Amino acid sequence: MIERYTREAMGKIWSDEYRFRKQLDVEIAACRAWGSRGLIPEDDLKTILDKADFDLDRINEIEKVTNHETVALIEAISEKVGPAGRWIHVGLTSSDVLDTSFSLQVIEAADILMDDLKEFRTVVGEQALNYKDQVCIGRTHGVHAEPTTFGLKLLVWYEELGRDIERLERAREAMRVGKISGAVGTWAFLDPEMEEETLGYLGLKTCNVTNQVIQRDRYAEFMAALAIIAGTFDIIGTEIRHLQRTEVREAAEPFGKGQKGSSAMPHKRNPMTCERVTGLARVVRGNLQVALENMALWHERDISHSSAERVIFPDSCVIIDYLCSKLIKIIKNLDVNVENMAKNLELTGGAIFSQRVLLGLVESGMKREDAYPLVQKAAHTAIREGTDFRDEIRNDPEVRERVGDKLDDLFDYGYFVRHRDAAFRRAGLM
Repeated sequence: MIERYTREAMGKIWSDEYRFRKQLDVEIAACRAWGSRGLIPEDDLKTILDKADFDLDRINEIEKVTNHETVALIEAISEKVGPAGRWIHVGLTSSDVLDTSFSLQVIEAADILMDDLKEFRTVVGEQALNYKDQVCIGRTHGVHAEPTTFGLKLLVWYEELGRDIERLERAREAMRVGKISGAVGTWAFLDPEMEEETLGYLGLKTCNVTNQVIQRDRYAEFMAALAIIAGTFDIIGTEIRHLQRTEVREAAEPFGKGQKGSSAMPHKRNPMTCERVTGLARVVRGNLQVALENMALWHERDISHSSAERVIFPDSCVIIDYLCSKLIKIIKNLDVNVENMAKNLELTGGAIFSQRVLLGLVESGMKREDAYPLVQKAAHTAIREGTDFRDEIRNDPEVRERVGDKLDDLFDYGYFVRHRDAAFRRAGLM
């Protein structure tokens, strides 16, 4: 169960107790707005503000009879307040309270996730700078391509996390709304100004128009932001998993003292946490599909969305919070094997210089369609037979004639990454 890993702050937001506390806040805010209009006498309003409270066990007890959560809450509050409790929930419908309080929960959860992501991005940026100049092989299709630096790999993640933060900020703003507009959203037993005042007490904005519920495209947008964040986490976890493979061994997640990789094989050191990241990222992405399905409700409202939202939002927020904490530790303590990075650069016997040689020949006046097969043959021979591509090229008389003394200059790893500082400046890290 993921709940046992939940950090206290995020877990609290999605607890039953806290959910009802937010609903109580909405009911009190509505009473304050009614009080300012003179509907609720001053003495009754003071009693409500002083005594409005509930006992969770009592709500659960009442709900067994009413089979209606909001009614149970209203009755539990009224028991605490006394006669003044008759003003609780005047003019409201359940969705006014449920959707508005849910927005409050989502906003608080988003603030925690925002802090998580900012901390994670800082850690990734620091490591990107640490390994800015560490040359390693770049891979496309899983196959050696051309050199890059390990810092540039991390810098790509740093930039993506920045976009994740921006997306979450936009999604948070889309959720920073409430509705206090009655049974089908027409303000039949209150007025738009009363709604604005109520939501103002809660730090929320009004929707321009609703029916009985806040429209679920907002919810889907928030879940989409979480799903994309999960995708970023999956990218990072998948890359580390590959780099930790026995055949690669360029980077690995930390392995603690006393940790065991296998019950049977003592030599094993597995990327278990990164695999957990990948697995749970799938859950969050799957939850987005549910949020999209929740957009279409019957007419002004049904409750087919409600049960699903009580699962996908807490679970997704908890998972992102949890995975972020794990990835912070992984990146901060990443085991980077620079020796193997250097070794792996030479696995193809220098064939990764093929494009430099190709362009050198083109610059010498050779047609590209003639130069390409010449270089390709030398590269494939080196890889297949375990020879050195540089020697294969040097032994070609036409190449020697055209490139001459400049040939050795083409075999320079630094040439490929000479613009790395520009990327770091663009990202704001230099």
